[in-house]
Amino acid sequence: MSPDDRRDAFDGDAYPYLRAATAGLRHHTRAQSATGQAQPSDRPQLDALHAHLTALHRLIDQAAEQTRPEHPAAGRHLATAHARVWQAADSVHAAFHLVPAATEDETCQPDRLPEGPPFLTICQRHLAAVHAIRRKTTAADLAS
Repeated sequence: MSPDDRRDAFDGDAYPYLRAATAGLRHHTRAQSATGQAQPSDRPQLDALHAHLTALHRLIDQAAEQTRPEHPAAGRHLATAHARVWQAADSVHAAFHLVPAATEDETCQPDRLPEGPPFLTICQRHLAAVHAIRRKTTAADLAS
């Protein structure tokens, strides 16, 4: 990597979508805090958070794979982060199923939802993430 490439990598516009995702999370956190009343998370919020975590999980996995050959120690740290993000996604998925549906629209009505009930969407996403984590991580890594 040339010095110019390194400078470009740290430029403020190098990762605009990642920066936008971070800004979106900060905005959502501030908006929730600004209401003054603590409100429990609902299923749509947990579904969106799970989608964010599984996308982050894939991104960290890719970063670990690309970093490991040149910088093995950094790659190991990224692999550890990969496992931790998976644990967070798994916990959010479990919480989603423990939160009751608040409205009729959130209940299972497959005839009204062409993509299937909301809980199937999160479960399909979660199952895809399960396959990815099982290919690269041992049960002992996840338990530690």
